This record gives sequence, C-alpha cells and structure tokens, in this order.
Amino acid sequence: MTLGDLLIYLFVAGVCGSLARSIAGSSRGGILTSIVLGFIGALLGSWLGRTLGVGEVLALRIGDHTFPIVWSIIGAALFVTALHVMRPRTAVL
Repeated sequence: MTLGDLLIYLFVAGVCGSLARSIAGSSRGGILTSIVLGFIGALLGSWLGRTLGVGEVLALRIGDHTFPIVWSIIGAALFVTALHVMRPRTAVL
C-alpha cells in the first residue's frame, strides 16, 4: 500500500464515518472520530453483509484492496446508535 492509497483510505473512511454520524444524529467528535468510525463501520458492516448473505453494494477499489462504502456507512451508523443506547443518561434538575 502506497502513501497515496493510505491517504485515500483515510479520506473515504472519514466521509463514510461523517455520513454515518449524521444519519445516527451524532455531532460529537471531529475528523479523527469520523475516520475511526468509518473503519469500524467497514469491519462491522462487512461482517453483517456476509452474515446476511448480501454482497458488497458499492465498493471502492483502492490499490489492491476494496473499501465497502455502503456497508461502512451502515455499520458505523449502527455502531454510533449502539453507543448512544448504552450511554448512561444524566438527570437534569
């Protein structure tokens, strides 16, 4: 993997993570959070797609590897939603 491929991966993961955060209604964190969410979403979404028997809907080929765009967004949105559900609520007095 070249440096250019890595930068493209980071950019694509950041966009996917940012879209997932918008879908899930989250505004916390910055670009690093979006990048991490994009990669977590790609792992979670790809696993979910294989489990359900659904192929990659839209995958971007970067160098010798592919990045599952749609599954990354779906997986990251599910991950952010799960984090919101598990977060303890604070009482406002």
